[in-house]
Amino acid sequence: MKFLAIETATPGASVALVEDATTLAAASRIDRLGHATFLVPAIDFCFHQVGWSPSDLEAVVVDVGPGLYTGIRVGLATAQGLAAAFGIPVVPAVSVDALALEARTGHRTIWTVVDVRRGEFAIARYRPVPGGVVRDSSTELVKPEVLRAQIEARPGQSLVVGDVAQLPEGLLSGLHRAKMAKPRYPYAVALAEVGRGRYERDLYPAPDDVRPLYLREPDVTINWAKIRQEGPWGSG
Repeated sequence: MKFLAIETATPGASVALVEDATTLAAASRIDRLGHATFLVPAIDFCFHQVGWSPSDLEAVVVDVGPGLYTGIRVGLATAQGLAAAFGIPVVPAVSVDALALEARTGHRTIWTVVDVRRGEFAIARYRPVPGGVVRDSSTELVKPEVLRAQIEARPGQSLVVGDVAQLPEGLLSGLHRAKMAKPRYPYAVALAEVGRGRYERDLYPAPDDVRPLYLREPDVTINWAKIRQEGPWGSG
């Protein structure tokens, strides 16, 4: 299986070309506002490194959120443009899953944190299993003090990963069973692993039915048809 993974839901934008379970090329940049200028050149760079063209792809994995509205829109529009132009599926994956998979540990409960601004964070909880992690909660939008309360109420040791730098200083002070660690942002290589599992189980909708996971209403209304039509690989 040859596929492209697109991660633009957070300031840590990245792309990866993957064949089966092997990453052949990847590129990344941390920039809260520069997703649109980064994405297409990064994809082109990866294609050049591997010697592929978009027509070689069998699927596109894209982070649909939660995260930054603009970044999610840019990544999803690009993925849907590729799908329309080359007749391939779009496999949606979520940022919290990619974070947890990259931070997998043998014994700690993993809490993933994505800053969605306005003082709110998207969080999810995972338990370790051999070779990976399993989601142990829904993805929630919470204030930092709610996150602390949930960690405090959870038995055993906890690992908090994601955009922990944006949490209030000292939020987890006194919670000796909890520590913070990397990664800060999800990475396209981990996203590809999440997406590959979904692809192999046919857990993806039609490309036009893939929608962002915002967890709250966006600030603006998006004209998805226009965005896909104007995209770099659009069919219009």
